[in-house]
Amino acid sequence: MSDPQPAEAGRDEPDPAAESAGSPLKPDDLQFPSRKSRRLAETTGTIPTVPPPRRAYVPAVPTPPAPIAPIPAAAVEVPARPSKAGRNLPAAIGVGLALLVLVIGSLLLYPAAFIVLAAAFACIGVWEVTRSIARRGIVAPMPPIYIGAAAMPAAAYLAGAEGLLFAFVASCAAVLLWRCLDSTPGAVHSILAGIFALTWIPFLLGFVSLMLRDSRAPTLGWTLEFSDINPGVLQIVITLLLVVANDTFGYLVGVLFGKHPMAPKISPKKSWEGFAGSVGGAVAVGILATVFLLQENWWVGLVLAVGIVLAGTGGDFAESMIKRELGVKDMSNILPGHGGMMDRLDSILFSAPIAFMTFSVLGRI
Repeated sequence: MSDPQPAEAGRDEPDPAAESAGSPLKPDDLQFPSRKSRRLAETTGTIPTVPPPRRAYVPAVPTPPAPIAPIPAAAVEVPARPSKAGRNLPAAIGVGLALLVLVIGSLLLYPAAFIVLAAAFACIGVWEVTRSIARRGIVAPMPPIYIGAAAMPAAAYLAGAEGLLFAFVASCAAVLLWRCLDSTPGAVHSILAGIFALTWIPFLLGFVSLMLRDSRAPTLGWTLEFSDINPGVLQIVITLLLVVANDTFGYLVGVLFGKHPMAPKISPKKSWEGFAGSVGGAVAVGILATVFLLQENWWVGLVLAVGIVLAGTGGDFAESMIKRELGVKDMSNILPGHGGMMDRLDSILFSAPIAFMTFSVLGRI
């Protein structure tokens, strides 16, 4: 005969089949609501079924609805949708046309006023650049920079290329001397920032004054005789028209068909489609302008247009890269729809030397 199983083993290992069939549980495994029910369970070996206690029903008390607050006006108003190019187009067109009329009007009527205007633009440009550089803790010596920015366009118009070069070297030397007399730390960075601003803005802008001078003596009075217009005036007008054509056709074609960015990390809004539109529009304007205004060969206008588009695009990229490096969106906001003065001069500054050399070389062939 086999040994009987101990009682403890049965208690430790209950039969799953018996439990599933409804066999009573052990009294020690449960808690009873009263002593009488426990004694009854121990005596009979069964566990009485105790119905679960009923939960007291608490009726939900309705709460009065809160008053509905008025919807803020900011949530109702639909924000104005910005243009695809990211600027105020009507303001940009208005300011651009006003500047163009001011510049061309001074060129045709009073060239000396144009030189003063160019010097003012150069001073504003160096102020914007040095102000943005100062955010990185580099403070350029401003008095010699302002003097050089105002002197270079005038020196180029009065004394030609030699005057421009002399004014540039003298301005850089003045920045160096001024900073050497200052004991503030960071002299090297300050000098380099000043020379950079002088080279980028007034020196390149001086080539516009060289075109205005042309082969004639500088004119300091009114020029109301339109039968004999200075060819330098027409060269500057054509250069400005090509710069405007580059920006306008590039903008229109880029907004309508632009899908492939040229340099996403530098200027994501410029596309290859817009660049093609710039080339096509500038070539048409350049050929017509050189043929009918200067009586030059058509291929002079073609070369000039392509060169200015390349130089203008390079100027846009250069300023965008500098602004990205300095962590600024615009050099300033003095021109509505454009940003700062440098946002208008960037293309002209790189285009002026190309136009001057093209007219000087190809115009004599």
